[in-house]
Amino acid sequence: MMKALDVKKTQKLLNRIMEFELAGVVRYTHYSLMVAGPNRIPIVQFMKQQATESLLHASTAGEILVGLGGHPTLQIAEIPESYKHSVKDILEESLAHERTALDIYKTLLEVVEDRSVYLEEFARTQIAQEEMHGLEVRKMLRDVGVMHAHGEFPPAHDHDEDEEDDDKSSKKKKDKKKKKKDKSE
Repeated sequence: MMKALDVKKTQKLLNRIMEFELAGVVRYTHYSLMVAGPNRIPIVQFMKQQATESLLHASTAGEILVGLGGHPTLQIAEIPESYKHSVKDILEESLAHERTALDIYKTLLEVVEDRSVYLEEFARTQIAQEEMHGLEVRKMLRDVGVMHAHGEFPPAHDHDEDEEDDDKSSKKKKDKKKKKKDKSE
């Protein structure tokens, strides 16, 4: 049996989602302008896609909010400026943004679960998308050599060490062959 939906709390969360997603539009647009380096073009495209998607998420949350009798906000969430624009810094800030978005959608899910199938599915879909964004950003961070304290990435495999081990092993084999050859002569 479905429980009663706390409409006011749901409206408040949907407004918070709108504020956060609209801040994401600004954040990701800013990042797309600030990216530099050899991987600039694909990262700029990714950031522009994130900005577009944030606008879609804000609009969807606003549509639901109005459908519930609410009034969409004209505010956006605070966007701190770190003045750090290396690819690593931008990706780490993006990951932090995605984690916060994930937390907000999880809170929405807690409020609407067993109260509205539509809102529950909306929250779950957004959670899945935010989790996927986080995975994508973490994969990009691997390329710039970042390891997070949460153990999100396994240690990078050092190919140089393997080559050294192979060289040592190869040298030992050559030494054994040479000793064997010396003994037979």
